[in-house]
Amino acid sequence: MSLLDTRVPAVLLRIDRNPFHHGTLGAVRSLGRADVDVHLVADVTGSPVRASRFVRQLHPPPPPGAGLDEVAATLLRVAARVERPAVLIPMDDAGAVAVSRLRARLAPAFLLPQQPGDLPERVADKAELAGLCAAADVPHPTTVVPDSPAQAAAAAWRLGLPVVAKWSRPWLLPAGAGLRSTLVVRSPREARELYARGAEAGSRLLLQEFLPPGADRDWFFHGYADRHGAVRAGGPGRKLLAWPRAAGLTAAGTWAPNPQVQALAERLADGLGYRGIFDLDFRRCGTTGRYHLLDFNPRPGAQFRLFTDTAGLDVVRAQHLDLTHRPLPDGRPLPGRLFVVENYAPLTALRPAPAGRELAWGARDDTAPGRAMWGLWGRHVGGRLLARLRRRTAAAARSGGTPRVVRQTAPPGPGAATGPSDDEKAGRR
Repeated sequence: MSLLDTRVPAVLLRIDRNPFHHGTLGAVRSLGRADVDVHLVADVTGSPVRASRFVRQLHPPPPPGAGLDEVAATLLRVAARVERPAVLIPMDDAGAVAVSRLRARLAPAFLLPQQPGDLPERVADKAELAGLCAAADVPHPTTVVPDSPAQAAAAAWRLGLPVVAKWSRPWLLPAGAGLRSTLVVRSPREARELYARGAEAGSRLLLQEFLPPGADRDWFFHGYADRHGAVRAGGPGRKLLAWPRAAGLTAAGTWAPNPQVQALAERLADGLGYRGIFDLDFRRCGTTGRYHLLDFNPRPGAQFRLFTDTAGLDVVRAQHLDLTHRPLPDGRPLPGRLFVVENYAPLTALRPAPAGRELAWGARDDTAPGRAMWGLWGRHVGGRLLARLRRRTAAAARSGGTPRVVRQTAPPGPGAATGPSDDEKAGRR
């Protein structure tokens, strides 16, 4: 018998068009395995997620660039088809921000955490986050929000090159503009030129002290703050492999006890009065040993299934249980458990994992997405490599030379050309 109230369906919302977002599949499987009807509102064209046997029904998402009214209309149409109040879980920052703004309009049809005001938007905003961390006494890299190109160049010098550049609201970046949500700036000129693209990006540019990556320095924390404010489920994890290397999403990570990271996460959630699922990224300073918060994501992280305890509880199930007023089981953590994204770390996926392993795509009880992923990924990589070769050939033809062959050891990620999604930016999992 399921611990969850199977009379209450779940609606998963994803606005970002990332076909290889494995966190969405993780949520579909987690709730579907508990016999909850899962409705997915997302563009799954060319995505392995559509093949999962645990998807009860697919629904078209809001159109690209949709405003709040269009998001509300889409979700209320889904609610009319579901015909019962459902637990609504946004799977990306754009969805989390929209749902928090629309709470009063959506609440009759959906079960949602009692979140204070515009808090999800404030924590997702990279410029706002620096002030929130200061108020909660949580370390955060020194951050400057310049007001002019000259200030951007001066701030880059003052912070000490290289510096990290971020757009404060990355979910507003236009597709196809070639703007990345986060990148490393190595000269004042780069900072000045990037600032000039602020209107195109749709949000403010901020420059941040660069904390070098290194062994045992990149950590994350996933949790669920229940209606009383207690942090339940989840835990601290350490990034073992990243894609892109040393500066991207977690290709392999492990559940690892870390009292300092745990205390920082709980202090921040409590100080903010946060309710619901959250995902934090930390980097330990090699000089001081302090853990600095890099990002606060008001939704499940892509590797949340790593933190599945002995009672089968994860943050997604925790939200469903809490919002349906069911008790959360007291399971034990499983330190050493491994999470692997097979298309980014295929060799790691084959190595022994004595403490247990969760694969992003492969699953014995849901094999179709894993098979679909390899076929779709092969076509995706082949298409990108062919496009790159065509660009080099065209450039060589214009210059009268011969295209230089560049050996590539691994394929680019799905967001490499237009800027990474929130789960793919530099310095993050």
